[in-house]
Amino acid sequence: MKRYPIVLDLAVAQPTLSQLQFDESGNILPMAAAGILVMAALIGSGVDMSRAYQVQTRLQSACDASVLAGRRAVTINGFDATARAQATRYFDVNFDEGQQGSKATSITFDADQTGNAISARAETVLPMLMMQLFGMADMQLSADCSSTMGVGNSDVTMVLDVTGSMSTSLSGGTRLSALKSAMINFYDTVEMSTAGSNARIRYAFVPYSTTVNVGRLLVDLDPDYLVDTWTIQSRRPVFNTITEQVRVGWDAPVISSSTNYGSVTTSNTASLNNSQYTSQGSCTAALPNNTAWADSGAPSSSSGTTTNDAGQQVVTNTTQQPQKMTTYLCQKQGQRWRQYYYDSQRIFFTYQYATSNPIMETRTRQVFSNWQYQPVQYDVSDFKRFNPVSTPTGNNGADQTSKWEGCIEERATVPEPTFSFSNLGGISPSDALDLDIDMTPDGDDATKWAPLWPEVAYLRNSPAISTSGSKATSYCVTPARALDELDRSTFTAYANSLSAQGNTYLDIGLLWGARLSSPDGIFGDLVRSDPANGANVNRHIIFMTDGFQEGRSTTYQAYGIERLDRRVTSDGSTTQEDLRHSQRFRAICDAIKAKGIRLWVIGFANTLNSDLSYCGSPGSSFTASNATQLNAAFQEIAKQVGELRVMQ
Repeated sequence: MKRYPIVLDLAVAQPTLSQLQFDESGNILPMAAAGILVMAALIGSGVDMSRAYQVQTRLQSACDASVLAGRRAVTINGFDATARAQATRYFDVNFDEGQQGSKATSITFDADQTGNAISARAETVLPMLMMQLFGMADMQLSADCSSTMGVGNSDVTMVLDVTGSMSTSLSGGTRLSALKSAMINFYDTVEMSTAGSNARIRYAFVPYSTTVNVGRLLVDLDPDYLVDTWTIQSRRPVFNTITEQVRVGWDAPVISSSTNYGSVTTSNTASLNNSQYTSQGSCTAALPNNTAWADSGAPSSSSGTTTNDAGQQVVTNTTQQPQKMTTYLCQKQGQRWRQYYYDSQRIFFTYQYATSNPIMETRTRQVFSNWQYQPVQYDVSDFKRFNPVSTPTGNNGADQTSKWEGCIEERATVPEPTFSFSNLGGISPSDALDLDIDMTPDGDDATKWAPLWPEVAYLRNSPAISTSGSKATSYCVTPARALDELDRSTFTAYANSLSAQGNTYLDIGLLWGARLSSPDGIFGDLVRSDPANGANVNRHIIFMTDGFQEGRSTTYQAYGIERLDRRVTSDGSTTQEDLRHSQRFRAICDAIKAKGIRLWVIGFANTLNSDLSYCGSPGSSFTASNATQLNAAFQEIAKQVGELRVMQ
């Protein structure tokens, strides 16, 4: 605030004073008049200075509020027209010329390229009331202010609804695509705020629908955090035993043979030579002798195996030898006789038979009969390590191989109607181990988690064993990610990997968001790791959903198949299931806030119901009906995750 000296101009009184300085008579009246002038000047300056001080203070406050509002309005577009308008609006609201009695008020802004630091100069003119009598008409007042967004060390865990409704179309895309864009813009805003600083920002992610995918995180911590055997609502093949005689070989063969001739074919006659004879006798006397059957050409062989009526194996080896014979004769042509010949062909077959008697053995075999749908205890010791495992759950009881995707079933709980949390007593009832954020599994399987095994999960109408059933519906979401410092490409790749599936179980998502954020739980070493700058760490959970609790008692999820397992309800009904999951959700909300973690809640495409309104930290809840509003909610959180402050 500028201060102005009070100056009283007494030049107008100089002649009278010079005349009276040596006149001692009647001094009281002039001295009184002079005193009045001095007192008026002192009182007037005090009044106007008091007014000026008040206006100056108000001007400074309005300037500070303006740059704070302007900085909070900055997005990835920097200090643009929207942010400037917001800053101006805050200044106008906080400084009213009429109330302050000033005029010619103005404010000018300046910002760096990103809008991270904003400065302003506010000016106003205050007309003087009393000091106008002494020649001072107006006083010029000004205030300088600036603000910057500096993000300290922050851990941000995003608990993200990726249920099937997130695939619903919006203008320009889907709810899920809007979420991905809002996440990336959130990152950019925080990154811009930390540029050039040594602040540590870490992100964790927990996508959720009917369960969460935290298997790889658990195995990396300790495979013993997961059970080695687990009972799943499944099916078991029933086989009938068949006893029968089975041939296992053949005795030594007995050799026998036979021969046979094929049919004879004859070639056309042909002239032997050009000789002509006058009589048949002379022609015949000159003929060559007829030949006998003789082999002609190379033989060929073939083999075949048959079983005769006596059950014997007969191996037949057949040799085929071509044979030929030539015949000579005389035929008369006109008055003369001439010599002719023709060839005959046949095949000579030789058969060798190797006859063997069978060697028989009595054996039994299993023939598939039917399925029996029932709880089945499985060995999951290899499955939980992401190794392929075979189970007799394929067609007609055949083996099928499956491999774990990483989604889990929760550890032991109790089917109670109400749950609560207190700082002193923790979760009540205390045997709901699933709701204990910080418990480390020990040797008791009740404290451990189990792998979700959709390939072997089957549904039936009632808890009783049945011969009829069907494959259970199940979903496994994108793997969760523990706290880590991420570059933009890694963050973006993760956001873009999200896919929509399943229905809404609010408690399972928030429960694991709490576990990944808690400094006292199984991820505590990571959560508590000191940043290089040695400063404190602020912890935030952003819980986003586009719906309300929406269980399905027939879905295989984090608590099994509720219709059959009844880990949450007493009757396996969806209505009771939703009410009890809502109770669990509220208890988890309380446990998170008790740790000093700021819990942000965003209701996307829906209003906040009583559970969601209850859950958020004070001043930390938002609703968004479209992509623009969702992005605005994430931006508001990003700005409040940052430490917005006035720099003088």
